[in-house]
Amino acid sequence: MATIVGWITESVWEILQISGLTLQSFLVFCTAFTLACFLLKPRRNLPPYPAGRVPILGHLLALGRAPHLKLTAWRRQYGDVFTVRMGMEDVVVLNGYAAVKDALVDRSELFASRPPMYLFDAMLGFGKDIASVSWGTEFRQRKRFATALLKNLGMKVGTGSIEEKIREEASCLRNRIAEYGGEPFDIAHDITVAVANVICAMLMGKRYDYQDETFRELAEAVVTATAEAGAGQIIGVFPFLRFVPVVNRSGTKALEEVCKVQNALKEEISRHRENLDRENTRDFIDFCLLEVEKQEKVEGLTEENIMYVGQDLFFGGIETTANTLMWSLLYLTLNPDIQKKVQQELDAVVGESLPTLSHRSQLPYVNACLLEVMRLRPIIPLAVPHATSEMVEVQGYNIPKGTQILPNLYSLHMDPAYWPDPDRFDPGRFLDSEGNVINKPESFMPFSGGRGVCLGEQLARMEIFLFFSTLLQSFSFKTPEGAPPPTTDGVLGLTLRPHLSKLCAMPR
Repeated sequence: MATIVGWITESVWEILQISGLTLQSFLVFCTAFTLACFLLKPRRNLPPYPAGRVPILGHLLALGRAPHLKLTAWRRQYGDVFTVRMGMEDVVVLNGYAAVKDALVDRSELFASRPPMYLFDAMLGFGKDIASVSWGTEFRQRKRFATALLKNLGMKVGTGSIEEKIREEASCLRNRIAEYGGEPFDIAHDITVAVANVICAMLMGKRYDYQDETFRELAEAVVTATAEAGAGQIIGVFPFLRFVPVVNRSGTKALEEVCKVQNALKEEISRHRENLDRENTRDFIDFCLLEVEKQEKVEGLTEENIMYVGQDLFFGGIETTANTLMWSLLYLTLNPDIQKKVQQELDAVVGESLPTLSHRSQLPYVNACLLEVMRLRPIIPLAVPHATSEMVEVQGYNIPKGTQILPNLYSLHMDPAYWPDPDRFDPGRFLDSEGNVINKPESFMPFSGGRGVCLGEQLARMEIFLFFSTLLQSFSFKTPEGAPPPTTDGVLGLTLRPHLSKLCAMPR
């Protein structure tokens, strides 16, 4: 130690002799240099931090298990734009319609990147899919290609629509629920299978029976993975914790469940490759395998990309739609007068035949109910995180390039400036003075917006309307005798899932 100190002393003395400086002038120079660095250092003009930040963890403890609620509450105190500390990283939160629309729609190219998030990226293949890849050529090519395929496979209204398959599945779901004879049952599994069968028909050209054990495990894997991923976000903030036993349990479980879905998709891709008829493409996987051969529309597309994009459709198309349907049944169970009004409209317009998409324009109250459900309980309340592609100014604050941006969609839907008494379930919000549906009100973005808008929005809207209409036409839903009313508090994983206990579906 003494040797090192002596060496440093001699080195400093040599520098002073060479430069002709005295020790006093050298110290003055060092002080001046330090002050200059401090004064000339660019000032960070980030939005304010809410109270509750602690060393290392930042705001993680303050956010708790329902961060969308805490962030919306903080908006009242800190404004539409503020910064939360997630571990050692600053994340800028956008609240309210003006701020979110500005970022996602009006200036979407400046907020189109994706931040690195270990657990999310690990589940989605580190940019090998669509959801996790940043804005650029890869994203544009994949999303354009996938959107065109889904439309070609029926995600549209009119000729060639998948409407008939959805109606057939809705009829199967109705028959399945009728088997319970009005006794209490857990509706979550049956709804999940019904919704998954629509996605499976488009993705791999097959459907599953409601009692199929293999598919039951696959559906449970989807549900478990999304729930555990939410609980394991600490690994997303501190990736090194994935090596720590117990702490890594949720993250490890999420990846294990995702692996089950990936293995099932790999097997389907392998079967499709072996039986590929290039003159008679049957489904999404077939079209993708042809593109792998031709490389015409998506540069560098591989079978691995097909698996991850298929996983996007599987998770995005099942969990979100199924949860919206379960939320709708929960709210109608809690509001029997509204349920009765929905059924009266269905009886008057549809009668005894199965509902069709052509009925949609004639069922304003049914549509208003579904929109109100999506307002009150947006399935992804904090959207998918974005990142700035360059330095950008937001409401007077300077947001550096690469900063993670969290759009709080829940804050839009619970804003009393747009939605008076926002906690109240009131479908009338979405009806004008003449009783017509208000389809695109301000401060309403259940499917996000701009370039990050949900790939399957049109398909989801078709499914939600047809399944919901068919179920309410056939059954009245209520809680079992003596059971407490279901809670409207959700469980936030990757999606906001209801605590839906058993229901009784009484045949009408």
